[in-house]
Amino acid sequence: MGSEYILEMENVSKTFPGVKALDNVQLHVKKGTVHAVMGENGAGKSTLMKIVIGIHAADAGNGRLVLDGEELSLQNHSIAVAIEKGISMIHQELSPIPEMTVSENIWLGREPKKNPLFYDKKKMVKDTQDLFDELSIDNIGPTEKMRNLSVAKMQMVEIAKAISYSSKIIIMDEPTSAITDKEVAHLFRIVRKLKAEGVAFVFITHKMDEVFEITDEVSVYRDGTYVGTESEKDMTRDKLIAMMVGREITQMFPKEEAEITDVIMSVKGLTKEGLFEDVSFDLRKGEILGLAGLMGAGRTEVVETLFGYRKADAGEIYIHGKKVNINSPKDAIANKMALLTEDRKQTGCFLPLSVRDNMVVVNIGKYLSGPMLNKRALERDCEEQRDILAVKTPTLDQTINNLSGGNQQKVLVARWLLTQPDIMIVDEPTRGIDVGAKAEIHRLLSKMAQEGKAVIMISSELPEVMGMSDRILVMHEGKITGEVSRDEANQKRIMELATATF
Repeated sequence: MGSEYILEMENVSKTFPGVKALDNVQLHVKKGTVHAVMGENGAGKSTLMKIVIGIHAADAGNGRLVLDGEELSLQNHSIAVAIEKGISMIHQELSPIPEMTVSENIWLGREPKKNPLFYDKKKMVKDTQDLFDELSIDNIGPTEKMRNLSVAKMQMVEIAKAISYSSKIIIMDEPTSAITDKEVAHLFRIVRKLKAEGVAFVFITHKMDEVFEITDEVSVYRDGTYVGTESEKDMTRDKLIAMMVGREITQMFPKEEAEITDVIMSVKGLTKEGLFEDVSFDLRKGEILGLAGLMGAGRTEVVETLFGYRKADAGEIYIHGKKVNINSPKDAIANKMALLTEDRKQTGCFLPLSVRDNMVVVNIGKYLSGPMLNKRALERDCEEQRDILAVKTPTLDQTINNLSGGNQQKVLVARWLLTQPDIMIVDEPTRGIDVGAKAEIHRLLSKMAQEGKAVIMISSELPEVMGMSDRILVMHEGKITGEVSRDEANQKRIMELATATF
């Protein structure tokens, strides 16, 4: 009689230079189930999954990897072997080939052939359409270029690609981080359908609600060690948080009272044709102003225009009562503004550079005296930010690409804190970040408001935007549809404004 497990991992370790990423961990996934892998950033979740898929080799030792009863080598494993044996993975960081079509991206390296020299483009397009029909994906065309797709649509293509391998087990690393609630529901329907057919899923997420909606079992990791596994029905939110962080987090949204005083910024009639129009609001010192709405509402485009990434077609911006022209991020920074962007990989981190270089890259002039660099002051300030934000890195020389997503985000926060901004704009500041780091960033934003700074916060998570904001502006299709005070805010009212059903 065969094992009930499709995947068995025991005594798996992985060491990177200066970091013990995994220390004798285990994972047992049952056939036809959804198994959540949970833990704070830096817990080792993605590293463990990269060993399963063959991106990393585990350390030599007595570790074991067994797939459907067959033992695989942990040292000679590879992506090709993993796919051949029935393992596929949807990665957290998307890496499409932009100039290729959707169908070319899905079947890359395994294109149907007309003959040894040419692939069968017609069949590839048909196979893609058949796959989309099976998955009820009706808003993406097989011949569309990937560069023309939204991040959400790219994510759905990645999901379809993983499923196209007819895998026994599909690993999903933060698959819902960039898709709408409607698309999440669609994904979960696909997962339940495949689960009923015997496919198993490993599901990494930082969204607690998803764990209790879609998973059967939960394994928790902390600082590279295995904490334990529980069935979903025996798990509670408080128990899961305590297992992940080793302590209870009593307040996820530590919003402290701050004195809200003078208007620091006024935006009047800001318009970018085709993206948003006639956006007007005031922002005050000591205030956290939430910006809510569904994906595609224009929130990110508004703050990118405020910061000079985009040039407005109309409208005026006043800071401290004085009209300013912000035509570039340099202009915004000169006006004491900071922007933590939505996508830390694409528009935030300089991945080949060190933690130190990423912290000081926009503020290096502060440490220059003529041609001389004040290395002592630079090092002191970077070390201070590392300690304040609890960035987990062996040294400031560590390449930021080797840090977990949450720690990368903290480095980007440190970058902007070093500029001492008066206005801090944060776009999805806790996306893909664990509960402990979320609470730390929330506490930091609250502290900035208490110090008299002003914060604009975009968040797609309604509990977050309601928990942290003093006021909430809601957008729908490029327009502000309403403003809700902290006392009046509830999910129903915000969704009415976000969908223009008021």
